[in-house]
Amino acid sequence: MTTSKSIAEAVAGYADHLRSRNVSPHTAKAYLSDVGDFLDHTGSGQRPDPNLDDIDLQDLRAWLIALDDAGAAKSTVARKIAAVKSFFAYCVSSQGLTNNPAARLRTPKKDSRLPTVLKPQQAADLISAVPTTAGDPDADNDPVEIARAARDVAILEMLYATAVRVSELCGLDRRDVDHHKSMITVLGKGSKERRVPFGGPARDALERWLGLRAALASDRSGDALFLGLRGGRIGARQVRELVHRYGVGQPEAPDIGPHGLRHSAATHMLDRGADLRQIQELLGHATMSSTQIYTHVSMQRLQDTYRRAHPRA
Repeated sequence: MTTSKSIAEAVAGYADHLRSRNVSPHTAKAYLSDVGDFLDHTGSGQRPDPNLDDIDLQDLRAWLIALDDAGAAKSTVARKIAAVKSFFAYCVSSQGLTNNPAARLRTPKKDSRLPTVLKPQQAADLISAVPTTAGDPDADNDPVEIARAARDVAILEMLYATAVRVSELCGLDRRDVDHHKSMITVLGKGSKERRVPFGGPARDALERWLGLRAALASDRSGDALFLGLRGGRIGARQVRELVHRYGVGQPEAPDIGPHGLRHSAATHMLDRGADLRQIQELLGHATMSSTQIYTHVSMQRLQDTYRRAHPRA
């Protein structure tokens, strides 16, 4: 049996399928990109415009070998395999494809590499790397630059204080902040809400930023808590860039992004006696298995300290 629709039509139908399943825009974009990457790789060979029925397991394996040769991480390969599995399963159910070439693909085990975390002092140094004029309306500086610095301090403080994901931070509105109880309401994965506390330094930084927010605000701002320089809601890419920008001045500290601050906060709380189940709730993990990695991080840190400090280690 030959499929009646072209590959382009199948991909378009798959995009509609993902939207109908309420898949997050981020995941849908990643899956479509991965499927496109595979199809581009296949089209670069002897079949410039292959039919879906012409694609077989060897095509997929050749693509995976190319990814491995390019040094792709196991987590990246695992996601790409999940994407093509999903795509071809859809083509079997909805596009008339009779054979699923991705059915026999095996997902590689994830790397056992532990997350990179900062030491508590390194986290403090990262935040203090923002110019000291932040939040000082009397400073002889451009009001926009003063507001931007105040925003950057507030973002760094909130990332470290709450251990939220960067997408969750960017999605916050002003109404999501309970100033009286020092809590934020976060919309996490699966559209699940959770309440997350934050401490005094983050509260002070947030109040400074909100007092200066008008300098960056525009008719595009809405109720967004954090704004970009054009006045709209700040994006995840901008947040990653500012975390990196303030981190590069610390040669002794590892180069991390917003997720590294999330890992650091969770590890530091565990080191100071926080209960693992409470950390799970704070992070918004669906299962304890995702949170247990921090016990391994803490144990590795303990072993490293022991080896450095004990005379007979």
